[in-house]
Amino acid sequence: MERPLLRAEIREGTGKGIARKLRENGLVPAIFYGPRSQTIPLTVDPKELSSTLQTEAGGNVLIDLEIRKGDQSERKVVMVKELQFDHLQKRLLHTDFYEVAMDVMVTVEVPIHLVGKPEGTKMGGVLEQIRRVIEIQCLPGDIPKSIDVDVSALKIGDSIHVNDIHVEKAKILSDTNFTIATVVPPVVEEKKVEEVAAEVAEGAEVKEKEEKE
Repeated sequence: MERPLLRAEIREGTGKGIARKLRENGLVPAIFYGPRSQTIPLTVDPKELSSTLQTEAGGNVLIDLEIRKGDQSERKVVMVKELQFDHLQKRLLHTDFYEVAMDVMVTVEVPIHLVGKPEGTKMGGVLEQIRRVIEIQCLPGDIPKSIDVDVSALKIGDSIHVNDIHVEKAKILSDTNFTIATVVPPVVEEKKVEEVAAEVAEGAEVKEKEEKE
């Protein structure tokens, strides 16, 4: 699959003052780093970055980062390691790009996508997703956008655990005993049980008073 392309410019100088001026000019300060490369301060267009990330589902997008300085440029395969936001002003403040070697295993968290309608929900049960991501280790080119987990066979009281699933070309690192999803009894039924228990307790109290009288 072709990787999305993002352009970045090498910036001169670092510090809060320079970063503030860059943001005032509609740019986002960024940094590129990795085990095989030196750290490079960059600037990116926030609109281009947002568009690049939206071209792929999930948060483990591999990007061809074109690093420019004047007429010279070079490309690096990267992942977005961190995005810093000003949530009050709803703007991106900074981003980190981590260089990825395509022949070296990486550890990432991949979202879990539940597929199907459980049998238990047809009988009034409620599907609950306990775990929404799973940690795996694989080559960068084998990172899945998401992991589909079929829950259609689950009945009330049934669960699916990490050890019930398989991820192609990847090793699962998360604890295999963790529950991914389960179908619980309907809340209405639970309330009825509580109401019946309360009525029984109340009846017992009344009978006890009558016997004392």
